[in-house]
Amino acid sequence: MSHRHGLVIGKFYPPHAGHHHLIDTAAAACDRLTVICAAASVESVPLADRVAWLRETHPQPHVEIVPVVDDIEIDYESDAIWAAHVNVFHAGLVSLAGLGVDVPPVDAVFSSEAYGAELARRFSAAHVPVDPPRNRFPVSGTAVRADPMASWDWLAPPVRGYLAKRVVVVGAESSGTTTLARALAAHYASRGGVLAATRWVPEYGRTYCEEKLAIARLQDPSRWIGDLPWATEEFTLIAERHLALEDAAARSGSPLLICDTDAFATSVWHERYLGSPSPSVERVHARTRHDLWILTDTTGVPFEQDGWRDGESIREWMSGRFREELSRRDLPHLVVTGAHEDRLAAATEAVDTLLHSGWIFADPIGPR
Repeated sequence: MSHRHGLVIGKFYPPHAGHHHLIDTAAAACDRLTVICAAASVESVPLADRVAWLRETHPQPHVEIVPVVDDIEIDYESDAIWAAHVNVFHAGLVSLAGLGVDVPPVDAVFSSEAYGAELARRFSAAHVPVDPPRNRFPVSGTAVRADPMASWDWLAPPVRGYLAKRVVVVGAESSGTTTLARALAAHYASRGGVLAATRWVPEYGRTYCEEKLAIARLQDPSRWIGDLPWATEEFTLIAERHLALEDAAARSGSPLLICDTDAFATSVWHERYLGSPSPSVERVHARTRHDLWILTDTTGVPFEQDGWRDGESIREWMSGRFREELSRRDLPHLVVTGAHEDRLAAATEAVDTLLHSGWIFADPIGPR
């Protein structure tokens, strides 16, 4: 049976496979489908993010995702409270009409919830239940918020990208940052289960430097990295592209992502080469969602010149600046030193603590 205009309403806090099944089922049965994403102000996942995730996952041209703020208490026994919620939902439909969208009367409400039949009655529409016992996708928003790792397989890429814990390994040249980043990712991937997909993001700045030097050597084969001029725009580009690589990896990986450097580190490198901070690089850093920084100490690590590095004196200056800036910005961080095995053990303990701390979601407005 085909319906002219179907309606799905939910918090999508956050969206999961059960939600997507509900929306896809409704979309297949309707000429037009409106999905109202109703968020309360007390909830900690922004409404704009939820709407963006739903629009990405459900790009069908006849599906409209409509955001509304619904701070009304929940009481399924109160006619007045029911009416207040329905008024909010109707306002969402009216907002579509204000955008020039043809909004015919709702003739079907699709729901997996016990209140679906009453909601449909208040829209004078048919109720279409979709897997109320959740046999096909045994997941709920409550379960995801309680333990995202246990529900990871039910989350779409944009939600994974938002929730993944991101650990950044930073440090001066020749201090073992890449070695530790790779080892950390391999350690957690070896644990299997949901962590088997743990990935690490290589330093994009190194790739950029290699390409920049290769182009310069086409003109003068004798040039080396220290001969190259630098501009703020290049550091901003490096920070942007590294963040894009991070985001892509987080969307397709496990609940943990290891990053070899980040925009914060790029800001320190900008200071080293151009003498001052960069507001544009800092703006990139402000968009990042990192949970822990691990600084690799230079003590006991012999300096190795691979043809790309500044020199040992600059290495010590950079290491000091990383320490100072991590502390000044009050970023959660750990300094690891000693042999590689000791560094890996200390880093693993810190990451384990991060994972065990879980994710914090503000409680939604619940029923009386």
